[in-house]
Amino acid sequence: MRRKDFIKTVIGGTTAMALTPLYNWSKELNETDIQLPVLFIGHGSPMNGIEDNEFSQTWAKLGREIPRPKAVLVVSAHWLTKGTHITAMENPKTIHDFGGFPQALFDVQYPAKGNPILAEETAKLITSTHVELDHDWGLDHGTWTVVQHMYPDADIPVLQLSIDYNKPPQYHYDLAKELAVLRRKGVLIIGSGNMVHNLRMVAWDKLDEPEYGFDWANEMNSLFKQKITDNDFKSLINYQSLGTAAKLAIPTPDHYYPLLYTLGLQNGKDEISFFNDKAVGGSLTMTSVKIG
Repeated sequence: MRRKDFIKTVIGGTTAMALTPLYNWSKELNETDIQLPVLFIGHGSPMNGIEDNEFSQTWAKLGREIPRPKAVLVVSAHWLTKGTHITAMENPKTIHDFGGFPQALFDVQYPAKGNPILAEETAKLITSTHVELDHDWGLDHGTWTVVQHMYPDADIPVLQLSIDYNKPPQYHYDLAKELAVLRRKGVLIIGSGNMVHNLRMVAWDKLDEPEYGFDWANEMNSLFKQKITDNDFKSLINYQSLGTAAKLAIPTPDHYYPLLYTLGLQNGKDEISFFNDKAVGGSLTMTSVKIG
């Protein structure tokens, strides 16, 4: 073989090899008649990641009941950024972003793969802003403490989409709508936070008392569920107008914004149900939502 032809063959073969994974994954992401649900999960304490309790058992049950996804995309309350980012590495690390917990929790590794190709495809879907491909973050506890119960074999790719903390609530709700097609492409989208989340007011001596919630926490939990059921998402986007109880329930919006991503993916025909509908420590709720 002539040297020129040899070089052309090698280069052509290398290019084909490089494109094969992209082609295969693109085929995998063809739209189907099955639309996956969307979840908002109240993740609560990091200890739920290793405890066998009613919350983690429900997450495991969901993993068995939902059609097996091709990938999982999580919007976690614990990845706050300037701008919007998506994890794009092959092997996201397990992030232990907490302190003061038993060593057993720090020892957990959730070795799910990432998917750079899906990250790029997802970034392209979002046209309202530029999405940065991130290679430094990983899977924080808002993601792995939940997903490892749902998919303990870590055999499904997991990605995270960050929360641009400089943007108002409407931005997050609208951005989520741009991701709707992923539901028909086999991607399970999860918002992970807590509807009622006021750590400064936690009654630490009541953590073991079942369903202990302050009056304002129970009031807001009921109101949130009513608004979600009624599809009154405008009120939930403008949560600051919901009164004093809302200000106590959402002193900072980091754990609330993931709910808006979930609501933004509702198509108007989806059935809505609630699970893990419990108060913890007075000022937290684990109340979670399944849409579709």
